[in-house]
Amino acid sequence: MAEPRAVLGVDGGGSTCRVALLWQGQRHEVIGAGANVTSDFDAALAVLRDCLAALGERAQLRPEVLWAVPAYIGLAGVLDSRCAARVAAALPFATVMVEEDRPAALAGALGAGTGCVVSVGTGSFLGRKTSAGTKFIGGHGMVLGDEASGAWLGRRALAGALQAADDIVPDTALCISIRDRLGGVTGVIDFARSAGAAEFAALAPEIVTAAEADDALAQGLLAEGAGYIVRGLHALGWRPGEPVCLLGGLGPRYAPWLAPEILAALVPPRGSALDGALALAATLAERAER
Repeated sequence: MAEPRAVLGVDGGGSTCRVALLWQGQRHEVIGAGANVTSDFDAALAVLRDCLAALGERAQLRPEVLWAVPAYIGLAGVLDSRCAARVAAALPFATVMVEEDRPAALAGALGAGTGCVVSVGTGSFLGRKTSAGTKFIGGHGMVLGDEASGAWLGRRALAGALQAADDIVPDTALCISIRDRLGGVTGVIDFARSAGAAEFAALAPEIVTAAEADDALAQGLLAEGAGYIVRGLHALGWRPGEPVCLLGGLGPRYAPWLAPEILAALVPPRGSALDGALALAATLAERAER
């Protein structure tokens, strides 16, 4: 039996960066801090280099041996080919492909099959793979998008708490809890002024719990987020019966809010985004050998 091909995969998200190496039949993994090249290119590359160095040490490989391994790098914030080329040029891999982080998640969840993914964590995106190719929507960041995401939920909940304080909407237990914890209206505003996506998303578990306790604001937000997911799936061309994977820390929490025909199509993901990065690295290696 032939020895498995040596490949390296990177799943670099805004919250964590995960790196894996398949070498001589063994899988080595390292987890580091978040790596978003749009938010902070230099910091993201520093995280990536640290992870790769730790990975080499774990696998007991000299740096020049590690750099010779075909690598697929999926990174948050890679918005175009120019950014991808800049990342590739900063790393001495002999064979490398750099893309945004969405293709690896799609490849990991669906494997060789077809279907849709709904990835909802700190940010969000949807993707679909068919025999005709792949398509993605969303993933545009907290300011202009990432609907249904943890950051979106947190930001919207804070706005709702302020509207309730102004008697524009009814007050709820979630609104009161947010204002009390942050120091009233002024505290909410101060928090939001400096908060990033991760800080807003930290409120998401409380919002989900409040929705389960029939809090009107929380339920309205989850219903709105689910509505975006449904519209997004139909925009991708999803049809009833086509598999759908809910990914990320929040993806599965939207299941109770989805339409019955989507619930009937839900399937567990076949693998993680890191698995997908390794699979894409293997495809890259095959092409390089031809």
